[in-house]
Amino acid sequence: MTHRRVGLSLLASAFVAPTLQAQYPTSPPPAGAIQPAEFPPFQEAHLPNGMTILLVESHRQPVLSLTLSVPAGDAYDPNGKEGLAGLVAGLLTKGTPTRSADDIAAAIEGAGGSLGASTNQDFLTIRANSLAGDAKLAMSLLAESIIHPLFPESELELLRKQTLSGLQLALSQPASIAQRIFDAELYTPHPYGRAATEPSVTAITREDLESFHAQRVTPDRALLVVAGAISLSEVQALARTAFGDWTGSGAERVAFPPPPSTHPNEIVLVHRPGSVQSNIIIGNTTFTPRDPNLFAATMANQVLGGGADARLFLILREQKSWTYGAYSSLANRHEIGSFSATAEVRTEVTDSALTEMLVQLDRIRTESVTMEELEAAKGSLVGSFPLSIETASQVASAVTRARLNDLPSDYLATYRTRLSAITAGDIQRVSQRAIRPAESVIVVVGDATKLAEPLEKIRPVKLLNADGSALARADLGLQPGGLSFNATLLEAFSDSFAILVQGNAMGGQRITLAESDSGLVYSDNLNIGGFVQQQTRIVMTPDGVVQHLTQSGQIQGQPTSVVVAYSTDGRVTGHAKTMSATGIKEIDIDTTITAGTIDDNMVQVLVRALAWGPDAKWSFSAFSAGQANESVQQLSVKAVESVTVPAGTFEAYRAELVGGPTTITMWISTANPHRLLKLAPAGQPVEIVFVQ
Repeated sequence: MTHRRVGLSLLASAFVAPTLQAQYPTSPPPAGAIQPAEFPPFQEAHLPNGMTILLVESHRQPVLSLTLSVPAGDAYDPNGKEGLAGLVAGLLTKGTPTRSADDIAAAIEGAGGSLGASTNQDFLTIRANSLAGDAKLAMSLLAESIIHPLFPESELELLRKQTLSGLQLALSQPASIAQRIFDAELYTPHPYGRAATEPSVTAITREDLESFHAQRVTPDRALLVVAGAISLSEVQALARTAFGDWTGSGAERVAFPPPPSTHPNEIVLVHRPGSVQSNIIIGNTTFTPRDPNLFAATMANQVLGGGADARLFLILREQKSWTYGAYSSLANRHEIGSFSATAEVRTEVTDSALTEMLVQLDRIRTESVTMEELEAAKGSLVGSFPLSIETASQVASAVTRARLNDLPSDYLATYRTRLSAITAGDIQRVSQRAIRPAESVIVVVGDATKLAEPLEKIRPVKLLNADGSALARADLGLQPGGLSFNATLLEAFSDSFAILVQGNAMGGQRITLAESDSGLVYSDNLNIGGFVQQQTRIVMTPDGVVQHLTQSGQIQGQPTSVVVAYSTDGRVTGHAKTMSATGIKEIDIDTTITAGTIDDNMVQVLVRALAWGPDAKWSFSAFSAGQANESVQQLSVKAVESVTVPAGTFEAYRAELVGGPTTITMWISTANPHRLLKLAPAGQPVEIVFVQ
């Protein structure tokens, strides 16, 4: 019986399957018409002090997002005080007359919410997110922070250190350097071309913060956008209580000078010694977010460089194998936007990649895009838009951007339908206005010693340093080689340092130089919070030529070691066991290095034997035994300034060491002996400071 049932089941399936199969369609159904985004209607109200409230009410989830913005972005920083708006935003939640920074954080986090402030070029914004049941708490904390910040001196100094550390990191990253120089070349004298610098951030005082806040952060220009599970009457009641006493009117909106309408026909080449790749940015100004051509420009950008299926990516990466990625983007700033195309490519193909990028920028202006490209771009942009407005926070951000940019009230609701209506003809027509390669600013960051000549065959080249200062062609004559120092100054010494992490002592370092029967012995003992212990010993000849290096210790409990010998014929042999991103790695070392190359561990001792001065600069080869590679590094004085460390206050040369794994800033005493006073790696909250 069992066998009979199975047989009948199989027999029935044989007849049913073709019938069911015939019911399945053989081709996909046609796409339906694009529907407008389902946005609840905006509800608007105003407080007597002039503050505007917009509510997007939605009870799908019991959450709430509040976003308050004022026209007090980075563009409003006074000259010489760039970074001021960012510091104001960063300190809004760091203390009020009734709550400390810890109190504010504990209150919002205890309710499972968040509170933070930031700036862009145009606006300062403070945001709060919470459960709908905590609306009163979120509104009161946001209001207290924006109206009554104390700007505590201690918090200012901590944020200043963090900001300066971030700037050092930015000036060590080629992509950041390229963007800063690009904005300056594209926009200046418009303030969109300005950026915070170490001198400008250092010059900012607490009085500057208070003055900026009083003049720019006022209710008459404030926009509060609320999204989530709350009614307008509830929002109004909470806002009247929280913001009712906020008074004042802000300074008139500044009339910014327009950016240049044309730019020199040149390539701005930013010299980064030793770079093995180049960062390229090509672009031009476009139009305001209110321009109706922005929809077609957005579609053109998607076809050209909006993702991994766009032209720049497919050609420069997939076809040419010149880069890991090439993209383009539109910056929609309130006053005037910009278009830019970017790529990171190998040094040896920089000129070819730049030429191809210019070809593709011109092609989208002169050739109609294919229907396949158009449909793919529409599918990506139109299809992804609903994902960008799923949460209350996303809705609040989208509504805020639209209102601050003076866009029509139906902008978000009709966004998808307007994009879907774009034609290939629209793209070509608008691209001729929005993408102008012949008039573009071109910035290339890389090793100018290798790039200047091939790039000059494309356009004339203007040379700059990473900080934007002019660089003479003769300065590129600095070639890798020996570090010129006076060996007679290498006298016995012993210095101790404290290691600070975010200003807190976390360990120490002691470096010594002693005479031996065969020459000099340099020792370095380093301890960082028990996580890193390292002992280094370098044996040198009397004239400072390294002969042997041994290094041992542990990093996070993992043992590390390096043992290498340097011979007079330039050969280096040995073995290294070091920490990498994937764990401990071991390297057998047997290579030949450039004549005069120093071991990179020697820099701290050799600073005593250099001919320091306000304009001092050295270019040299350094060998990293732990990585078994040689790099061209440059040490140059950036300023003469006073520096305070535990050992006292000293006049010092502030010098920057570039070309290694990370940029390092050093402070060296101007007086003999030239002693290392302070060392700070870029982008890390670590400082090594002289104790005795």
